Amino acid sequence: MTTTTAIKPDSKRSQRLNQITHEPHSRLDNLVKSHEPFASPERFARFVAAQHLFQYDLEALYTDERLCALVPDLPQRCRVQQTRMDLADLKHPVPQGDDAIRSQSMDLGEALAWLFVSEGSKLGAAFLLKRMPALGLSDTFGARHLGEPEGGRAEGWKRFTAVLDNLSLDAEQEALADAAAIAAFDRFTQHLERCFAA
Repeated sequence: MTTTTAIKPDSKRSQRLNQITHEPHSRLDNLVKSHEPFASPERFARFVAAQHLFQYDLEALYTDERLCALVPDLPQRCRVQQTRMDLADLKHPVPQGDDAIRSQSMDLGEALAWLFVSEGSKLGAAFLLKRMPALGLSDTFGARHLGEPEGGRAEGWKRFTAVLDNLSLDAEQEALADAAAIAAFDRFTQHLERCFAA
């Protein structure tokens, strides 16, 4: 992607990943808006279904021993169970995921890049949560996966990016991490399209 040329050599890895994923992130944001997921509980349920599929993709990473050694509270950060409970509240079927991502063997940089996208979405979830009362939903009913993580959103993100930024990777591993972050946005986009086409 052309945005990589504008990145300073001394930029933190998390900053670089933010920059190179700007385009797919913006594309995804526009797609979300076009589907109007906050127009009704039924439409929001489709959004939650896409969230579930993405969290299902990453479920094994949240319990990976190598990653948990770096981020001790990683298992508690996973939201796949919350999405299942939200879908039950919304009386929406849990979509069937696949093993396309779950079966991949990833090095630390790749895995953390996938988690970077998932963990980063928790920051934006604070704004989405403010829209839930209009739908009759909350962080205890129908929108649990948007709830405030233990210890706070900002602090959790700060601790995660500190691990990501301090990880030692060679040039090939850096390239794999960059590709993984972009792939994560593309994967969620696919899930969203699937769930709103159903």
